[in-house]
Amino acid sequence: MKCIIIAAGYATRLYPLTENFPKPLLEVGGKPILDWLIQDIEDQIEEFIVVTNHKFSHIFEKWAAEEKNVRIIDDMTESNETRLGAVRDIQLAAKEIDDDVLVMAGDNLLDFSLKGFIDFSKQKKTSCVMCHEENDLKKKQKTAIITIDENKRILTYEEKPKEPKGNLAVPPFYFYRNEDIKRIEEALKDGCGYDAPGSFAAWLSHKIDMHAWIMEGKRYDIGDIASYENVKKLFEEKSI
Repeated sequence: MKCIIIAAGYATRLYPLTENFPKPLLEVGGKPILDWLIQDIEDQIEEFIVVTNHKFSHIFEKWAAEEKNVRIIDDMTESNETRLGAVRDIQLAAKEIDDDVLVMAGDNLLDFSLKGFIDFSKQKKTSCVMCHEENDLKKKQKTAIITIDENKRILTYEEKPKEPKGNLAVPPFYFYRNEDIKRIEEALKDGCGYDAPGSFAAWLSHKIDMHAWIMEGKRYDIGDIASYENVKKLFEEKSI
């Protein structure tokens, strides 16, 4: 299994911290955010492929030189206005892969292990997503919401619904079978959104059976300086 890490954003809401430095490499609890994600599952993944932009590629290359099984792909964009979008970045990496793939955003932290999600996906033998309960209407309207049956099979999948059908939110962590991730070009031609990483999962869920694993803990999305400072405090306590 390979792992694609989406890290091509420009994190403008974290300026000045990320004006000249990539968010996924900001330090939390004594090490970069990406180290937390990679070290959790490095015994499960054959190769980690980090997709970044041209502005930050040299910084990622320097970091990757000290990591095992990490490859950097430069999407050749240089600004927030010219970015490819998460789905196209995933497609860029997927073209070089002939294997099942774990896809995740490089700017999120978890207080649980992703190994449970990997085991679940292998058991179901389908492409899968992670999910967690979300009952705040405003938050549900800003994310992807799914409903599932008793076997965790996805019944409905909506991106930023005005009237959500359920209360299971999907963070940017996905497992795709090799044959499924190859369908990104088909999805884009069919009108699939290219900016939000979950757009492809939503499109795919209407074509094939997919399942959802309910997270075993909390996810921390680092979106602005306040959330970054909060996560630093939490993980500094965890690393002690």
